[in-house]
Amino acid sequence: MHKHSMKTVSGGVCAAQGFLASGIFAGIKKKKKDVALIYSTVPALAAGVFTQSRTVAACVTLDRQKLRRSGTARAILVNSGNANACTGERGMMNAKQSAATTAAALGIKESQVLVSSTGVIGQFLPMEKLTAGVYDAVAALSADGGADAALGICTTDTFPKEYAVQIDIGGVPVRIGGIAKGSGMIAPNMATMLAFITTDVRISHPMLTKAFARANDMSFNRITVDGDTSTNDMAVILANGQAENRTITAEGKDFTLFYAALEHVLIVLSKMIVKDGEGATKFIEVTVKGAKTKHEAETACRTVCTSSLVKTAIHGEDANWGRILAAVGRSGIRFRPERTEIFFDDLRILGADYDIRFSEERAKKVLEQKELSVTVDLHGGKHSATFWTCDLSAEYVRINGSYRT
Repeated sequence: MHKHSMKTVSGGVCAAQGFLASGIFAGIKKKKKDVALIYSTVPALAAGVFTQSRTVAACVTLDRQKLRRSGTARAILVNSGNANACTGERGMMNAKQSAATTAAALGIKESQVLVSSTGVIGQFLPMEKLTAGVYDAVAALSADGGADAALGICTTDTFPKEYAVQIDIGGVPVRIGGIAKGSGMIAPNMATMLAFITTDVRISHPMLTKAFARANDMSFNRITVDGDTSTNDMAVILANGQAENRTITAEGKDFTLFYAALEHVLIVLSKMIVKDGEGATKFIEVTVKGAKTKHEAETACRTVCTSSLVKTAIHGEDANWGRILAAVGRSGIRFRPERTEIFFDDLRILGADYDIRFSEERAKKVLEQKELSVTVDLHGGKHSATFWTCDLSAEYVRINGSYRT
């Protein structure tokens, strides 16, 4: 897609036609907004991707069931400050109750309400506060509520994450907007955080599902902050068809346009999460190229990105290429170390046959940057992959050493 045919617009999840949102303080957290609501004024198709962890929160189980049954939804209720994970039957009952309360307040069926939670694991939801919060969130629904909703889903995030674009499909403006949260417990293993996407595109459910799964693989599944996959990770998209485009029912020009814009929105939100990584001081784009297969490129890239030794070396601005090569070596892929080249931005720090003639001063300058790239060229094939990560600092340990207190 030509960049000029896609423009950034304001509004986040309210940028697309027919969507309202809100974010309010219900008292689940001590001070900040802790309940968000996204609502489509008309029926909408829905698709989602969820954590691969076997330890899952009640909301993940419940939403999976609902999406499997109907593939539709009109509202998403999100609370922060409490994950409602590892809370057994009571946790599931509370998740269902919060959906039922939301449905009653909106005048829609309970089956049309998805729920999501984020925060501390193993604590029961404060249902009196959440129930009151639901009614407050419904009352606060607004076409300008996207920014409040983005705040309502945050936990250790230092800034809210929202983004939206407009594209032209067959002469018709179509919008895609989203909000996301994530700062820690982020690993590329779908999902990796919470993300909620809205669009007014007209599209069939199979094509929406295909586009969303593919775009997630190219975005949220390619970021890591600390290698930990959460119990509550999910990304959900609602498509309400309010744009007047001809319905997308198969791959073709219209699908390609929609997919490119969707992937772009998800990648922008993904990068925001990495840049807000707990204690992070550097944003790092890692590319592995010259791999024998796409899977091997992705595997090696993921291993480099999740290596604590690589991430701490970059935090310390140390051109320790050995840690990168060692990470590729333990990833399990087939490659020849002696052929491998490693670059920081465009500075080669490792050449073939272990040639390490490079300027430490120039390497230091590259590593001093807030944003940098690491490229590993295996010279063994034609496949490549790019992931995004951040450095690992002492501040990360401080934040997570006192997360519950």
